[in-house]
Amino acid sequence: VKFPFSEKQTSKYVCNHWKEDTFFGYQFLNGTNPMLIQRCTQLPSNLPVTDKMKGNIFLCDYKLLDGVESNTINGNKQFLTAPLVLLWKNNADHLVPVAIQQKPKEDNPIFYPSDSEYDWLIAKMFVRSANFNLYELNAHLLRTHLLAEVFAVSLLRNLPMVHPLYKLLIPHTRYTLNINFLARMLLISKGGTFAKFTSSGGEGALTILRRSLSTLTYSSLCIPDDIAERGLKDVPNFYYRDDGLQLWEIISRFYHYFTDAEVQEDTELQNWIKEIFQYGFLSQESTGIPQKFTTVDEMVKFVTMVIFTCSAQHSAVNSGQYDFGGWMPNSPTTMELAPPKEKGTTTEKTILETFPSVNTTVHAMATVWLLSKQSSDSIFLGQYPEKHFTERFPLLKIKEFQEELKKLSADIKARNSSLDLPYTYLDPEVVENSVSI
Repeated sequence: VKFPFSEKQTSKYVCNHWKEDTFFGYQFLNGTNPMLIQRCTQLPSNLPVTDKMKGNIFLCDYKLLDGVESNTINGNKQFLTAPLVLLWKNNADHLVPVAIQQKPKEDNPIFYPSDSEYDWLIAKMFVRSANFNLYELNAHLLRTHLLAEVFAVSLLRNLPMVHPLYKLLIPHTRYTLNINFLARMLLISKGGTFAKFTSSGGEGALTILRRSLSTLTYSSLCIPDDIAERGLKDVPNFYYRDDGLQLWEIISRFYHYFTDAEVQEDTELQNWIKEIFQYGFLSQESTGIPQKFTTVDEMVKFVTMVIFTCSAQHSAVNSGQYDFGGWMPNSPTTMELAPPKEKGTTTEKTILETFPSVNTTVHAMATVWLLSKQSSDSIFLGQYPEKHFTERFPLLKIKEFQEELKKLSADIKARNSSLDLPYTYLDPEVVENSVSI
């Protein structure tokens, strides 16, 4: 297969390995959606697992998609499932799927790797399709684009240009309002591009966004807390976690107010966080988002989350879209037939009929290519061409920040040199300052 746009080896790798269980498992850690997998503390009663597997079982649950109204494309009803996937870390330290059910209901068969080749393959395909639809709307649109807009609007409304926090955060808002305006107008609007090639396009997308909002907690936005909560601290070969935690640490050392009292008395700063809580998180205390800052540490953690979300997190969920989705069978944006209700009924012919049609696929490929393409005027993490800071101390901190990022970049490149499939999305050299595409 020739990839006209591919600048990387990833698309080729995906094309050669998409059917393999180890690659299927790998993508939950280092693909475009590293946000769903969690260690299984209690096994679902309907999914039998042997004793030797316990402690190394992981779960991906797409329950947010359950009952979502699926799209109609070219007059044909599309199909979207809400799968439950059980994975096991095997003795070779690979994460492999051991059971898949398209929707936890009695009449839905549970598929296993021991089933026929096509039964198992179609089960995994429905998972990959569900994954595309959930992650685009939740991990990508909601948790980076729309959140970055909330941070930006509150910044522009509440902090004057001379405020140190304004100077710190303004580079992380570049182009965000523009790109989100375009997304609302062209991508997720009624009859927009998203409706032309995804099973969740149209009404379904709004349902998924509304449901996703209920999962938006402060801890899930802070990578150290998120990794701990999901029980993923010691999972091997989890490069999103390794690079992300280091980036989080570097960002958190970058900026400090001087005293708790100064934080408490800064009304502009307090208004900024108050509006974020009010409008971004709908004044829901259950989200854990602070409503005010009483200490320097609280403020530093929140500001770290803002910078991380607008730069690193967006890069992690956006930049690999064409790498992993350019080869359509690995990430079908919709499915044209219903999932099988019985084992032994799937053939190669059924699989080909289930895949999205050619014109749907072409639409999808063009969109994910465009979204993961680096723009010619990108500004990367640690670069500040607009020079908002002129004072000696912040300039010193910027220099330290740049040096730490440079070291991390070198470490990531060294690690990648020995990998079959390098993980590049959190290399500071390719992480943009802001959500700009």
